[in-house]
Amino acid sequence: MCRGCISFICILHLKKLYFFVLHWAAIRPHGHLDDDTVSGSSWITENNVQHSLSQTTKTTRKPYCGYTQQTLSKREQVEQESLLAGIQWPKPPDGKIAFEQSTDPAQSDFVIVKPSRFFKVGDQLEVLVRMRDFQGKPKQYGGDYLQARIHSPVLKAGAAGRIVDCQNGLYKVFFTLLWPGEVKVSVSLVHPSEAVQVLLRLREERPDRVYFKSSFKSGRYSETTECNVCLPGGLPVCNFTDLHTGEPWFCYKPRKLSCASRISHAKGGYLKGLLTPEESLFFQSDVNIKRPILSSGPDSVIVKPKAFTAEDPSASPSGYYYEDQWRSRTHWIHNFNKSDEITECLQGKVIRLFGDSTIRQWFEYLTAFVPDLVEFNLGSPKNVGPFMSVDLKHNILLKFRCHGPPIRFSTVFSSELRYIANELDGIVGGRNTVIAITIWSHFSTFPVEVYIRRLRNIRRAIIQLLDRSPKTVIVIRTANVQELGPEVSLFNSDWYSFQLDSVMRKMFSGIAVHFVDAWEMSVAHYLPHNLHPNGIIVKNQIDAFLSYVCPLQT
Repeated sequence: MCRGCISFICILHLKKLYFFVLHWAAIRPHGHLDDDTVSGSSWITENNVQHSLSQTTKTTRKPYCGYTQQTLSKREQVEQESLLAGIQWPKPPDGKIAFEQSTDPAQSDFVIVKPSRFFKVGDQLEVLVRMRDFQGKPKQYGGDYLQARIHSPVLKAGAAGRIVDCQNGLYKVFFTLLWPGEVKVSVSLVHPSEAVQVLLRLREERPDRVYFKSSFKSGRYSETTECNVCLPGGLPVCNFTDLHTGEPWFCYKPRKLSCASRISHAKGGYLKGLLTPEESLFFQSDVNIKRPILSSGPDSVIVKPKAFTAEDPSASPSGYYYEDQWRSRTHWIHNFNKSDEITECLQGKVIRLFGDSTIRQWFEYLTAFVPDLVEFNLGSPKNVGPFMSVDLKHNILLKFRCHGPPIRFSTVFSSELRYIANELDGIVGGRNTVIAITIWSHFSTFPVEVYIRRLRNIRRAIIQLLDRSPKTVIVIRTANVQELGPEVSLFNSDWYSFQLDSVMRKMFSGIAVHFVDAWEMSVAHYLPHNLHPNGIIVKNQIDAFLSYVCPLQT
C-alpha cells in the first residue's frame, strides 16, 4: 500500500498486469516553453495519499517502447507489479465525460464532522468533502486529486491531512491535531478526476512530449540531434546505454560525425498540441487547477492542550510546523540557527549531494550560510554543476552533482553525465561520509517502469555501500509540490510527482536510509507552492538533514 494519505486499499486486490507493445507515432512538430516554465519538482507525501475503498478490476498496460520487456528476475517482476498496483488510480465511468460533468471546486464543499465536540492535542479531526460538477449535481465517482492541511496562521503552524477516496464523490480527510489553539482546515482540488485520466494517458502514450538533444563536434563542424530514453525507429541511432547500470539512452546519429564526438546534453523542448479542445477544459488555472474547496459550515476548531505523550513514529503526518519550525514526529530535529553549529556538525566530513535543482538548493543554502565554506570555481555551467565548496579550516568538503539523463537542464557536458548508482559505487564511505539524494522530477513524463529501474540501480548501489561502510549516512530527500498552470500540469503535475514519490518511499523502505519529508514540509507550509521552495522551507529541510548527520547524543 502506498503512503498515509492517498494509498489505495482497492489496489491490494489487483492480481496481474498484462503488457503489450507500444507503437510510437511520428513525433509532432516541437514547441518550446520558457526554460523556467517547467523544470523540476513537485510536492506531496504521507498526508495526501488517497485511499480507494472499492476493488479495482484487472488492468492492462502498454510498455514504453518495449521498456517493460527488460529482463527482470522473478523478485523484481513481482516488486514492479506490486509498485504499479500500489499507484493504480480510480477511473471515471466508461464513456466520454463532458466538461459540465467534471468536478467543479467552486460548487463542491467540505464539512467538519462534529465541529463543536471537545478537541485536545492528539485527537483526530475528520472532514467530509462533497464533490459536485459544473451543473451542481453531486459526483457519483472518485479519482479527484486533493491536497489538504490544517493550520494556525498566528502560530505559523501547519500539518498535512490523510485523504480517503470513498469512490462515490465523497472524500474523508483525517487530521491529527498537534498543537493547541484555533486550528483551521484548508482543502484544495489539484486536478479533477477527468484531468487525472488525461495525465495518465499522456504518461503512457506520449513520453516523447519532452525531448532532449545532444551536440556533436569535430573541429569547427558540429551537429545537434534529438535524444531520449527511446526513439522512434527508421533512423540510425547512437546507443549511449550505460554499460554498468544498463540505463538506456539514445540519440539520432549525426549525418557526418561519429557517436564518439558527442560533447553535451541539453533539454530540447516540450511538445504542444497534446490535448483535444475538450480535454483542455479540464486544465484551467482559475477554474479547476489547485482551486480551494470552501466549507459549508465552520472551517476551524478549538484545540485544548494535553499532557505530553510519546509520539507514534508510524503515525501520519510525519511532522508539522510550529512557529515556522518543522517538528518531526519520527526523529528529533535540532534547529541549526547559527553557522558555527553547522560547521561543528560537518567538521571533517565529505558531503555529496546527488539529484536535481531541488537538492542543489541545499548546496546553495549551506555555501551561503556558512562563512568558511567557499565555493571553488570548477567552470561548470550555471545552475548545472558539478559544484564544490571547501572549508579548509574545518576540513569540510561539499559537492553537488546532477543525476544522469533524463535531465532537463540547459547544457550538461557529456563528460559530466553521471548516473547516481555509478557514483555511489566509487565512494569508499565511512563515518565521515554523508550522502543526500533526490531523484523524481525529471522522470514525471515517462512511464513509471523507467523510474523503477533507475531507483532499483540506486538502491543496489546504496545497499552495497552500506555493506562495505555501514557508518555512512545516507539521506533521501522526497519530492515536493509546486505551482501549477495548464502547461506545467502536463509535464510536472503534483499528481505525477506524488505517484513517483510513493514508489520511491516504498522501494527505499526497510534499508538504512533516512528521509527528509520535503513533500509534507511543502504541503503543510503557508507559503505558495513553488518548484524551488522558499528559503524558510529549505532551512527546515537542512535542519532535518543535519539532525541525521549529527543526532542528539543522549
